[in-house]
Amino acid sequence: MSRVRETAEWKGPYAPYDLVKELCVALGAITLLAVVLTVLLSSPDDKPSTIAQWSTQMPSDFATTAVKELDGTSKTAEYGPPYNHSSGSLQHAAFLEPQKWLGVSHPINTADAYVIEPLQSIPNDPSVKSAIATYRAAPAKQQTEWAEAYGKALEKASVNPDGTLKVPAGVYGPVPVMMDALLGLAQTGGLEGNLLRSSQFFQTDYTKPLLLMADGKLLEERAEKQHLLGSQWGMMNETGSYPGQSWLWLYTFWYQIEPFKSSTNADFLVVLVMTVLSLAFILIPFIPGIRSIPRWIPVHRLIWREHYRG
Repeated sequence: MSRVRETAEWKGPYAPYDLVKELCVALGAITLLAVVLTVLLSSPDDKPSTIAQWSTQMPSDFATTAVKELDGTSKTAEYGPPYNHSSGSLQHAAFLEPQKWLGVSHPINTADAYVIEPLQSIPNDPSVKSAIATYRAAPAKQQTEWAEAYGKALEKASVNPDGTLKVPAGVYGPVPVMMDALLGLAQTGGLEGNLLRSSQFFQTDYTKPLLLMADGKLLEERAEKQHLLGSQWGMMNETGSYPGQSWLWLYTFWYQIEPFKSSTNADFLVVLVMTVLSLAFILIPFIPGIRSIPRWIPVHRLIWREHYRG
């Protein structure tokens, strides 16, 4: 049984065609276009903020944040799931409460993670070990009184030429020794290294250092300089070597309009919207009306016009 030809045999003239030349021209044109668009449309690739930078430039704010982590009054300590069991401000929409349902999947005890454990990593410092032991042996009420008193004193603290803090005298227990040691550890970069320890070969989890910096004023002040506090929206590179511009625009767009803009549940509401839009895109072949659009606007017939003429 002979096979019927789907198209008529070409009887016109033939011309030589250089496939390698076309490949080189196309590659050169695409490279040039990519470079031009990168120069014109790329976002600024600023250096990342670090805990060492923060503690050096804003030592008082760093110490104030560390004290809040110690006594459990920071934003992270009171956030709730997935970091701790605090009631916090749980994201929800009607009866949907996934933050509560999923529970604590990334446990962070701020006092241990940001103060006690990093200080315990400092070798050969009896005064720090003694301060930790004294603080842990004290009742919870006494610990809170020491931390609150030191936190208030930091409002009047001054910065010494060597980057340390000069705090007015008061009854702070072992907290000043702990905070001075933690500040020194942070300024040398040791604290960030301590927070990034994990069992993974490649380090991709920046949760702990990011939450610590977010509890302070460093990221807020940087966002204000970049006009990223909300009155003007935009996108910057993500933490680490990941792209963070074009594919995020649809997510960040929703935060600029109501009801998301003023909602305390904006994160979860945006996730719901994007879930619905993603499902709608996946299910286009099954949605009546939308799946019939190609019949109303037969673009495919224009593209394959020779086939349909035959």
